[in-house]
Amino acid sequence: MRYYARPEEGLDLVRVNEAVEEAFSAHGRGEVEMPPKIYVNLENGDFRTMPASIPSLGLAGVKVVNVHPENPSRGLPSVMALLLLLEPATGLPFAVMNATALTDRRTGAAGAVAARHLCRKADGIEMGLVGAGRQAIAQLEATRACLGIERVRVWSRTGASAAAFVRRFPDLEVERAHLERVADCDLLVTTTPSRVPLVRDGWIRDGTHINAIGADAPGKQELDPAILLRAQVFVDDRAQAVHSGEINVPIAAGLFDPARIAGTLGDVVLGRTGRGTATEVTVFDSTGLAIQDLAVARVALDGPDQGIELPFP
Repeated sequence: MRYYARPEEGLDLVRVNEAVEEAFSAHGRGEVEMPPKIYVNLENGDFRTMPASIPSLGLAGVKVVNVHPENPSRGLPSVMALLLLLEPATGLPFAVMNATALTDRRTGAAGAVAARHLCRKADGIEMGLVGAGRQAIAQLEATRACLGIERVRVWSRTGASAAAFVRRFPDLEVERAHLERVADCDLLVTTTPSRVPLVRDGWIRDGTHINAIGADAPGKQELDPAILLRAQVFVDDRAQAVHSGEINVPIAAGLFDPARIAGTLGDVVLGRTGRGTATEVTVFDSTGLAIQDLAVARVALDGPDQGIELPFP
């Protein structure tokens, strides 16, 4: 068995996006095995176990990932993860990966795939980012690898985070802005751990596509429920989204009927559904799927980090 300490280094973001898109295609065709993730609540956060198998990739595995929003004040990432890969034929564990940065990459890729298929424009895009942390960075990097981003506006609860985000992309037109201004865009991406709506329906112009990334556990929400009632809502996985996606709180409050879900991202990629008109609002509700981790792991196995050998079994 080999341990990969930096499997994300040197990865081609275009290839990562393509691998994640194919994983969603396989999910849409019913060619994966993936039970919903399991949550274990802890004192200041939680951890999740995420098992899956993609036969077409010859991979099975499980990721263990935590979410502790207060960790940055302790000098630790909010999200840390380990990914264990198995040989499907024997169940033999053959690799362990530090999946902390890989989690950023695969979540960014999901947003990029959704934007490529659901944003009404492929070029000259005004992008708004609610949140300025690691996932906001990953979303912008992955999306600009497949779409033409003309300008970016970013909001963060802390001015220092927003300022650091702006400095990180000197080759792009990036500016800090108030929430209402950030939401007035072609492509809006929300990446916060908020438990109260941050983005109001009245701020969203016709034709906007929204990637709702931050709500990935019960009780989290970033969007005004009126946006969901106005929009075509697509999810990564129906069971997970109902339990822990952006729609989980509105469903629990009786404000959103799960029957309104327009389809999964796999359905969109396969052309079964998608944006209907240039003026409708679309939302992609991302909870994060284990198949995304396996897809990016397959790319990483061919990357520059060849790992170190560990004694096993």
